[in-house]
Amino acid sequence: MILYLDTSALVKLYIEEQGSPEVRAMVKKARIVSTSRVAYVEARAGIARKYRGGELSQEEHVQVIKDLKQDWDNYFIVEVSESMAKLGGELTSRHPLRGFDAIHLASALLLRNRTRLEVSFSCFDERLRAAAEAEGLTVL
Repeated sequence: MILYLDTSALVKLYIEEQGSPEVRAMVKKARIVSTSRVAYVEARAGIARKYRGGELSQEEHVQVIKDLKQDWDNYFIVEVSESMAKLGGELTSRHPLRGFDAIHLASALLLRNRTRLEVSFSCFDERLRAAAEAEGLTVL
């Protein structure tokens, strides 16, 4: 199984939040863990926000960033391409998605279409979850 993580799921691997144990368990079962190139920037922004908000100490912040950087090369990264951007745009017409949510969904759909393998989708946003299910993805 290919497991696609949107940014909300990816961050749960590095910062203990509600859903973190479930994401870690899914990652252990997955043959391949994938995400979009944009998830790195989104994750760094979210981690920095938690640090600035006092949810992470300076030491925790440094360690989380170090862990993310170390792991990043182990993920199958879906690049932002013209076809992915166009599909993301189409998805915003069909579903009430924010821009980066549409990019994540388009990335997972293109990954499924190009590999012809099962892609399971992990996210923690109800609109994105509903859109992924409507598009035929298995949502965990």
